Parts: sequence; structure tokens; C-alpha cells
Amino acid sequence: MQNALVMNVLQVAEQAAIASAAWRGTGDKVSADQAATTAMREAFNDIDFSGRIVIGEGERDEAPMLFIGEEVGRGGEELDIAVDPLEGTNLCAYNQPNSICAIAIAPRGALLYAPDTYMWKVAAATDCGGRLHVDNTPAENVQAVADALGKPVSEVNVCILKRDRHEELIQAVHDAGARVRLIYDGDVHASIATTVPGTGIDLYMGSGGAPEAVLACTGLKAIGGFFMGRLDFDIDPHGVEKRERAEKMDTVDLDAPLTMDILVRSDDAAFLACGVTDGEMLDGVAFGDGGATTTFSIVMNASDNTVRFIKTTYRGEGTISF
Repeated sequence: MQNALVMNVLQVAEQAAIASAAWRGTGDKVSADQAATTAMREAFNDIDFSGRIVIGEGERDEAPMLFIGEEVGRGGEELDIAVDPLEGTNLCAYNQPNSICAIAIAPRGALLYAPDTYMWKVAAATDCGGRLHVDNTPAENVQAVADALGKPVSEVNVCILKRDRHEELIQAVHDAGARVRLIYDGDVHASIATTVPGTGIDLYMGSGGAPEAVLACTGLKAIGGFFMGRLDFDIDPHGVEKRERAEKMDTVDLDAPLTMDILVRSDDAAFLACGVTDGEMLDGVAFGDGGATTTFSIVMNASDNTVRFIKTTYRGEGTISF
């Protein structure tokens, strides 16, 4: 992919963030999500490329736009697209940290059609010499990260979604001697944050949405991070139905560990995110005087193994990025 195309897609994330940021603190997560989704779709359709949504707002009968299989763009290079128009809808609605608008892009056929069910996940900045695995005990993964980072287990920070299903996991991490940071939403951000200095997150573990795994994996793959998942239909109340649908979506072993090369089957991929609310990794959208609007974004590009933090100011019809 050309860098110019990646930057065009970055503007899609920025437009979605600006639209949803207008709803920060209102308590209206539905309107915030709708604003992000609408802005994202409109911006995609202004780009000269042929995009296909593989991770989106749901299947065609569940979502009016950015549904799985929808084609966007004005024609050109064929790409797969995974989106979370507004990760952390509640975070935005109540102006809490780490709400982002996230996009992953890759050549056509490269991104896994991940079923809309649960997945157990492990993410970190490194594979710790091959010692990390989604089937390891929490203690084994914590020790591997501690050894890789050269610090005692007592200083390892493990990020986990605050959910009832994670009570045993949280206790196991504490029993191992590590620290736990609980989050209420946003495991794409949490997985990516393991690679970003200053976030205080060394390891992400737990069960979250499988579609979000594709987004997180794209970013981690860009800079040599680690991600592995395992689908878990059993903890989903509609697990049987979702498994049957998943078997029709992609030719992958639904019972095997899903490595990075299964989730993202290309080295020419990119992850882009724009902050909606302030967080450890990205600041949120800033609405300034005189109509100026400033966004803060991250671009993780596997084609050249780069991570770029970009600050963009929109003033009238013009933009300034630095």
C-alpha cells in the first residue's frame, strides 16, 4: 500500500473521531456511535480505492452501514477493512479515558472474517522468545513477560477487562504476584498499548470480542508485537448459532489457537486510530477557538515497521499535520 493511501485512511479515523467527540459526556452512546459510523462511511467513500468491510458493525441484516461485506470507496486498489467506528461508546458518552476510532487495512483476502463471538486473548510487545501462549497459565505468561522486560513479576502490569468471567483470571494474576489494571471497555486500545511506552501496560489477557482481535493484531504485527487468540463459543449465550455462522465465513480451524499470521495474512497491513477522549496512548479531539479542531492519532504500518504519532489541526478547509 502506498503511504498516501494510508494517510487518506487516517483522515477517515479523524473524521469519525471529530463527529463522535461532539457527543462526549452527553450520556448518549447510541448517538455517539452513529455519528462515528456515518462520518467514517462517508469519508471512506471519498477515497480512490476499492474497500471491503470484513469487520464492521455487524452483518447486513443487523447494520445499516459498514456492515460485513459492504463495498466502500470510489474504485482502485482492493483492500480489506476492519473497523471499530467508536471503541468505547460508553467511554465517549461519559467522557472517560481511552475511547478511540480504529481502522485496520490490508490487501484483499488478508484479514480474517472473525466471528462475532468471544475470544481469549494474549497481547504483548514481544513474544518473549516464544514463551507466550494463549493456553499458558496466567502465571506462565506473567513470568515470561517479566523475564523479557528484565523486571520482577511484582512490577508487571496486566490489563484485564472488568467482567464477571474474569474473576478467576484476576485472582490468578494476583496469585502470581503481578499487578492488575482493570478497564471497563476498549481491549483494542489495551492490546495496542502494550507496545507503546508510557501507557503502563505490559501484558493484556482475557476474553473479549473476536472482531476486535483482528484490529489489535494488525497494529501489533506492524511493529513485531505478539498476539494470540482462541475462540470460545461456550461462554456466549448464542454460541451454537454463532459457531454455525462462523463455519461459513472463513476457512480456519475454529478450535485451534489463532496466531498473528492467521488473523492478518499479510505483512502489508496498517492499523490507524484517532483518540476521541484523552488517554494514556492518545489525547482526545480538541475543539479550539476560531473553529480549529485538533486530533491525535497513531499509525502502525507493517510495510515499513513504523509507528507514527500524528497531530492534525483542521482550520476551515485546510489541515496541518505534524
